Amino acid sequence: MSEKYEIILAAEESFSRKVALGVIVSRPLTVWHYLIPGMFIFNFLRRTSEVKRYSEHFLFPRRVAIHLAQVVIRGGKKEESLSRAEDEIRAWLTSLNVYSEALRKAKMEMTKFLTEHYSRLLKVDGNSHEELIKNAYKDKGSYEAHLSQLTSLEDEVDRAIVETLGEGVKLRERLLVEKTQVDKLRRQTVEEIF
Repeated sequence: MSEKYEIILAAEESFSRKVALGVIVSRPLTVWHYLIPGMFIFNFLRRTSEVKRYSEHFLFPRRVAIHLAQVVIRGGKKEESLSRAEDEIRAWLTSLNVYSEALRKAKMEMTKFLTEHYSRLLKVDGNSHEELIKNAYKDKGSYEAHLSQLTSLEDEVDRAIVETLGEGVKLRERLLVEKTQVDKLRRQTVEEIF
């Protein structure tokens, strides 16, 4: 099971980096980036840092869910594990200074849903993430239904983020760019697998 755990985690990390790169690279460079010597290196380091930070934010609830799925499959108590997961999410949101009950609740719903997904993947045979998905969902329609539900939960998280941080043009634009990138990458993944 630890091998499948690593396969799933590596796939999620790769996906998060691709989303982050799509979000960050979508912002155009200013004229100063071309005129000031060394600005390219500074920009590269800044973008690398942003990709890493974004990946960590994207991955945190997924790591919690993968771990939770593994604990439950090994016979751990689900309610007790969910309670610990909720504490982790609460502490994480607090550390980011974005804690709100609405956001905690939305992140927990997404984490529970992802836990079921990862449990499903951990229970089937496969040597790659694509094989695990194909064996767990059997057909394109089932996997697309899963992705549709996940998108709805992510939309709820986005609404909670806006509610918590306040309505702002930059925030709405960032969330829209992120959602567009996630949708594009998921469509590509579905086509590659099925």
